[in-house]
Amino acid sequence: MNPIASLAEPARATPIVGQYEVVVLGGGPAGIAAATAAGRTGRKTLLIERYGFLGGMGTAAGVTNFCGLYANVYGEHKRVVHGVSTEFLDRIDKLGGLNAPHLSFQNKIQAQAYDTSAYKVAADELLAAAGVKILYHALAVGALTEEGRVKALFLETKEGRAAVRGDMFIDCSGDGDLAAWAGAPFEKGDGHGGMLYSSMLFRIANVDPERAGRAWEIIPKLMNEAERTGAKKFPRKGVIVRPQRDPTEWRANCTQVKRTDGGPLDALDVEELTEGEIQGRRQAWDVFDFIKANTPGFERAYIVELGPQLGVRETRRITGAYQLTEADVLGCADFDDSIGVNGWPVEAHVAGDIVIKFPPIPESRGYCHLPYRMIVPQGLSNLFVAGRCASMTHDGQSAARVSGGCFVMGEAAGTAADIALASAAPPDRIDVALLRSRLVANGAYLG
Repeated sequence: MNPIASLAEPARATPIVGQYEVVVLGGGPAGIAAATAAGRTGRKTLLIERYGFLGGMGTAAGVTNFCGLYANVYGEHKRVVHGVSTEFLDRIDKLGGLNAPHLSFQNKIQAQAYDTSAYKVAADELLAAAGVKILYHALAVGALTEEGRVKALFLETKEGRAAVRGDMFIDCSGDGDLAAWAGAPFEKGDGHGGMLYSSMLFRIANVDPERAGRAWEIIPKLMNEAERTGAKKFPRKGVIVRPQRDPTEWRANCTQVKRTDGGPLDALDVEELTEGEIQGRRQAWDVFDFIKANTPGFERAYIVELGPQLGVRETRRITGAYQLTEADVLGCADFDDSIGVNGWPVEAHVAGDIVIKFPPIPESRGYCHLPYRMIVPQGLSNLFVAGRCASMTHDGQSAARVSGGCFVMGEAAGTAADIALASAAPPDRIDVALLRSRLVANGAYLG
């Protein structure tokens, strides 16, 4: 927002509502894994989430799909992300909310759909079992930093402003909010203002699965033909419409919101974000109207849910000791400080389309290592950053931002926080060999 004037607020003393050893900001896949890993070490751990449920884009934006858990390894689909994520998926499965993996992107990679409600319940229970305290409906608004050390995180809640103190902090906000407030260097977009485009996802109910058949193949063809003849114009190509755990319910990822000049909106700009929400809902409704009118099995279908928020793919990315690049992804790079792997391809949401780039298949192992250095911001002695806002280039982030990579980074950050506290060492000085051995002992795959 552009201020029209300024207003001096009265000085006030902010109540401190908690002191924790590890404070995690953001409850997406990275935050879930980070808090679980830290809590399991016995550390007094707090997870702060602005919504009343966990999942990040996976629930709040209606993604309902795990990407990046699997890689195409020499032509064979293999699960390559384990550890905390394995137990989490097992919990979702026990609630009857997990689909078998399905093929995506020219049948070259597997993804896995889940039921949003089961995800939320399983996440609550996973964190409770790890002894983590969750604080819902708390919006982080600033940080107190002294001499390169985060001392406290400021929150706004229904009870008013509050602060929490911590010995170690993990920023899993997706936007790098805490890192930015603390003064860590960061980048936005491709260096020219261009970021990955955002989408409004939605779920369709009351589909006749027998008549719909393989509608995920039919719908893109119908849309392409309508555009070819000039009968219809859609927000983007590369649409994804897939059945969920219940085959009468389908997930639709078909939209792309833009600024008035056609560029991607900046989700850190509240006015642009507001316009994106409105535009995204209108796009979703228009696309659904076409699907319903033209696709067998969808005649009696309806939209059961528009995502509670726009699906944001990119905002800030910290610049740590190393930035994961597109070349690392496509070249299946090795790193001595690997904390896990990313098998998802480059998935660049550009104007009107999605550009997918894979490593050579089936000639390559299909995954790159994720280095520990990408979760360590510069200039701060008690902060980790995990998730889509970790240290990656614009192109590298288009691959490793998905849930598989976020689980990897989060679990490593939570485990590293315990090591840093035990050794009184800043994140850039911990024993990485010890971190790697503990990750392996906890079931993680380091490649």
